[in-house]
Amino acid sequence: MSHPECGYLSAAEIPLSRLYICMAGVFFTAALVWVYTLMKYSVFKIHWLMAALAFTKSASLVFHSINYHFINTEGHPIEGWAVMYYITHLLKGALLFITLALIGTGWAFVKYILSDKEKKIFMIVIPLQVLANVAYIIIESTEEGSSEYNLWKEILFLVDLICCGAILFPVVWSIRHLQEASSTDGKAAMNLEKLKLFRHYYVMIVCYIYFTRIIAILLKITMPFQWQWCYEFLVEVSTLIFFVLTGYKFRPASNNPYLQLPQDEEDVEMDEVVTESGALEGISKVKKTCNGRERQKESTL
Repeated sequence: MSHPECGYLSAAEIPLSRLYICMAGVFFTAALVWVYTLMKYSVFKIHWLMAALAFTKSASLVFHSINYHFINTEGHPIEGWAVMYYITHLLKGALLFITLALIGTGWAFVKYILSDKEKKIFMIVIPLQVLANVAYIIIESTEEGSSEYNLWKEILFLVDLICCGAILFPVVWSIRHLQEASSTDGKAAMNLEKLKLFRHYYVMIVCYIYFTRIIAILLKITMPFQWQWCYEFLVEVSTLIFFVLTGYKFRPASNNPYLQLPQDEEDVEMDEVVTESGALEGISKVKKTCNGRERQKESTL
């Protein structure tokens, strides 16, 4: 079989290899800037998880670009590079939803402890996200005209939307919790600041989901064939904007309202009340979670 002059990819797919490698460079640069920012402050583990997500996204795009390059030049993907792309793509998908869920629940910043309903979200979303990524890999390696292609494409779209919907629940719960705290707590001003931040974050996630899952797909359908690569460009740019805005809103700065932990007695993780004489009579231990939702007194008589 003779080698096509312009390569094996269609006109809509030829720019993808260059697009992915350029976006990989942009994500890598953003990740370096983020790490440089983290080095200047005292940070939480979630901040490093956000850095890992940006680097993984960059690596995924590099392998995606290499994959498309070999498909264009050789007519088929090179197995080793394809496997590396699929591994980084799976890892990126899992890291994205874990990071969004952890930020949405306030874990590692405010609460340190996940409630049962928040744990259930993780138990549902993470396996579904793995299924969505497996469906994507099968779509990538299946002929477009086959019956399996359409089936897995529908599964991917449905599972992806379920994941995106489920990930909004922790943010909604956190907003509700802060609303309740704002009306009862003396630290209302701080809670209101956090409430605004969560509301902005909720709007950001909704806009990101709508744009990448619905509007971008509608644009892809209406675009001329040779401009179909613009769909991928829009998705990658919107993902970059979402990453940058998330990093900006939850950056480890001293004036970030999300990182200002309430200092009143209700939010002390463990408070021990002991008599001055050290006698055992009347000694009690008070255990509290750091969001003040759970209290338990144990008599140590």
